[in-house]
Amino acid sequence: MKRTICVFTGTRAEFGLLRNVLSLLKQNPQVDTQLLVSGMHLAPEFGLTFREIEEHGFKIDERVEMLVSSDTPVGICKSMGLGLIGLSEALQRLTPDLLVVLGDRYEALCVATCATILRIPIAHLFGGEATHGLIDEPIRHSITKMSHLHFTSTETYRRRVIQLGEDPRRVFCVGALGVENAQVNEMIPREQLEADLGFSLARPFALVTMHPVTLQAGASAKQCAELLGALAALSLPGVFTSANADTEGRIINDQIHDYVSSQPERGVLHTSLGYRRYLSTLAYASVVVGNSSSGLVEAPALRVPTVDIGLRQAGRVRPSSVVHCKADKDSIRAALEKALSTPFRAACAEMNNPYEGTHPSQAIHDALVNANLEQIVLKSFYDVGFDLPHGL
Repeated sequence: MKRTICVFTGTRAEFGLLRNVLSLLKQNPQVDTQLLVSGMHLAPEFGLTFREIEEHGFKIDERVEMLVSSDTPVGICKSMGLGLIGLSEALQRLTPDLLVVLGDRYEALCVATCATILRIPIAHLFGGEATHGLIDEPIRHSITKMSHLHFTSTETYRRRVIQLGEDPRRVFCVGALGVENAQVNEMIPREQLEADLGFSLARPFALVTMHPVTLQAGASAKQCAELLGALAALSLPGVFTSANADTEGRIINDQIHDYVSSQPERGVLHTSLGYRRYLSTLAYASVVVGNSSSGLVEAPALRVPTVDIGLRQAGRVRPSSVVHCKADKDSIRAALEKALSTPFRAACAEMNNPYEGTHPSQAIHDALVNANLEQIVLKSFYDVGFDLPHGL
């Protein structure tokens, strides 16, 4: 009997990571694969990235618009309300046997909440991780508690999911999809990529993505200004990608737009590069700068040094190719100088990546297809069996 598996994506980054898993599911004659698309994919200001999904040959079964034209905390809450309404109706029409959700964003929380109420089992990629500076931190762990199958990128994260009370038999450490994708991605030739970007890749440059630190209200403008000041001080041009649909994301995008518009030699800003162009640009970059998780996962896979700024990724497992720094100009400049140095770049080439797994896409596919879903929604809390200290 065929199994109907619905895959949800709400951001450009999610789809890039899920693409190989989707391809394997689509090729399996025992699976009816559904694709539920929402969030930034359908918003013009974020590049209408649903087009990239269709360009890769995937049929979109349901589209749910949910983003209001505001990135304030209240605006995001309103977007979540719209998401709950639209996603619940979409899932009711799709009636999948299993829902696949990746990550820790509020769009993912909305679809997981709907699936929980509709009694649809959830497979969650990638729980157990920590981002101390973000509202995503509690969202990720909340999705873990709603889910029934779990895929983690490191053993540390697997243990953390079990610590949250999840059955170890349903928690699989597979490695990071971003590492696998970086290793198998066919890179765009430099001349073609330069034409696509409108930017010369002949001299050293940084690939820059700066997102808001959502638990530090009002900090985005200053942190972005400090980053831009450090890049200007070093005369290091950048290929910039836009911030995502989080509170104060528009502030960052406006600052970067003004920075590159005033002096084009400082670089270019693209709303979305798409996954292949992003990885190709990363492969040619001298350094990755900002606070995106790609600097901790995909960049190390390509042995490109990373400067990770501020608190956004605090708590994640860090490869040795990552230089962490405070979100001020002097600290960022010093970190960039270290990352760009010949000894550090040589060390990056020899590093071991803690996120590397063995064919993660295939491992996830196999577990999704073969898992026993009978009565899987009836969960019990798995106690790890250690004594806890008494509360104060």
